Amino acid sequence: MALPSLDDYFPDWKEREALAEAMIPIIGRLYRRNVVSYCYGRALYNQSVMQIMKTHRYVRQLEPGNELSEFESYPILEALSQLDLGPSHIDVGKLAFKYMEESASSSITPLEFCERECAEVIGRHIPPLEKPQDVVLYGFGRIGRLLARLLIEKTGGGGQLRLRAIVVRGGKDDDLVKRASLLRRDSVHGSFQGTIRIDPENQCIIANGNVIRMIYAASPAEVDYTAYGIHDAIIIDNTGAWRDEAGLGEHLKCPGAAKVILTAPGKGPIKDIVSGVNSNEIEQTDRILAAASCTTNAIVPVLKAMNDEFGIVSGHMETVHAYTPDQNLLDNYHKKNRRGRGAPLNMVITETGASKAVVKLLPELAGKLTGNAIRVPTPDVSLAILNLTLGRETSLEEVNDYLRYTSMHSNMQRQIDFTTSPEVVSSDFVGNRHACIVDGGATIVKDNQVVLYVWYDNEFGYTCQVVRVVQKWAGISYPLIPDEVVKQGF
Repeated sequence: MALPSLDDYFPDWKEREALAEAMIPIIGRLYRRNVVSYCYGRALYNQSVMQIMKTHRYVRQLEPGNELSEFESYPILEALSQLDLGPSHIDVGKLAFKYMEESASSSITPLEFCERECAEVIGRHIPPLEKPQDVVLYGFGRIGRLLARLLIEKTGGGGQLRLRAIVVRGGKDDDLVKRASLLRRDSVHGSFQGTIRIDPENQCIIANGNVIRMIYAASPAEVDYTAYGIHDAIIIDNTGAWRDEAGLGEHLKCPGAAKVILTAPGKGPIKDIVSGVNSNEIEQTDRILAAASCTTNAIVPVLKAMNDEFGIVSGHMETVHAYTPDQNLLDNYHKKNRRGRGAPLNMVITETGASKAVVKLLPELAGKLTGNAIRVPTPDVSLAILNLTLGRETSLEEVNDYLRYTSMHSNMQRQIDFTTSPEVVSSDFVGNRHACIVDGGATIVKDNQVVLYVWYDNEFGYTCQVVRVVQKWAGISYPLIPDEVVKQGF
């Protein structure tokens, strides 16, 4: 698409704005039919007009030669809406770019093109799951409440993951009101997108039509989920109180519970799963899994990508981490060194298990990595600094081009994001749904030495990773369109 003249910028923008507005009801209708729309891996459903326009802008900025705009994607989306599509994940942006290239030398229409590209799912009305999967949150802290938000958002037509209950310790008479208020408002992540009301008589929170039972219990042994109509549930333990098989296994003794996943690194033989990296290790017979830590989820995808392309000889990881509820607001006793000092007032050197956890996920890096952590006085978003010695010499351009390509076209595009802006700071990444964001503007390369700066929303980005693991474990599977072949390297 040719660049407009100076006098045409505003009319051009208004036309694209109108197209983005027209996309929203189409995207919504498709979503309710379990047809999920993306643009280069970024979700289009539940997005505002401005968010849709910014997603198109992101593609134009990051991919050389790609002039994708709403002018190109709207006809594709409109054509998709005319087809009898079954449940699927469709990358409208990639389809639109492919159509742009093909239509330059042919007379194929958007409808003909979409009929051909989507042939495998036209008339194929096979639900992602035979029946909805019950999910229970055990704990309702920072991660628990974000899990609730995501699970409610992803309810779709109601045939996939269904948040049925939240288990917390007993509180005072206003406990339900307080819990609902914490779900409704968040100082870091903003307001809940939707409506929330409470049913005190039945001890329920009703969020966007989802009826969520609040169960009060001091331990898993006290809960009978079947008494609430909950069966074969996946329990997401976000308390961190139990991290080994014996402790987490207590959940499985509860009637109505089938599986449990821990939102922290597991101890002993428990599998740590980082979505996009070793999801293939999940087996339907597994009854206990762990989703590793936020830092492990942030660094492992980038380390895997770098090791696959360049080979990693050795490296050190330093995470500059937002403070967490585990720390004290003011100086007080803490069992771990330094963490007892006031979190909002200090930078605190502490240990991290992330470098050791990497080996559990990427055994080929055994003995090659060290790591440490510094807690800093910010409430969310952290930064991992990866200082790597590679197996061959490279250049700044090659490393950045490779990671940029990986973020847009690899099977880790939902894990790795990429930015080149020289002005970004931590708060710019609050709410980012990727496991990490590579800051290409900060990358340093000299011969075979590389320093990568990797941002991550240690709350929301991590929670998105947890939900992806749960979806995989539940057996939710969608045909992907286009199902592009991922190149080795780039």
